[in-house]
Amino acid sequence: MKVHIDIDCTPEEARTFFGLPDVTAAQEELVAEATKRMKANMAAMDMETLMKTWMPMGLQGIEKIQRSFFEQMSKAMSAGRESK
Repeated sequence: MKVHIDIDCTPEEARTFFGLPDVTAAQEELVAEATKRMKANMAAMDMETLMKTWMPMGLQGIEKIQRSFFEQMSKAMSAGRESK
C-alpha cells in the first residue's frame, strides 16, 4: 500500500513549522561578501599573474614534466620487451 501526501506551503512556512531559524539575512550577507571578494580577486588577476601561478617554472617546468613522462614510457617499454 502506498500513501502520497502533498503539502502545499512556502519554504518560509515549512521552516516555521519545523521550528528552524530564519537565516535569510545571514545568507544575504554571506552571498554579498562572497560576491565582493570574487569581484576583487577577478579584477586583481591578469594573464601574467595567472601563468606565473599555474606554471611557476614557465616552459622549463613543462619540459621537465615531458622529459619525465618520456623516461617513464621508455622504462615501461623496455621492461615489456625484456619480459617477452
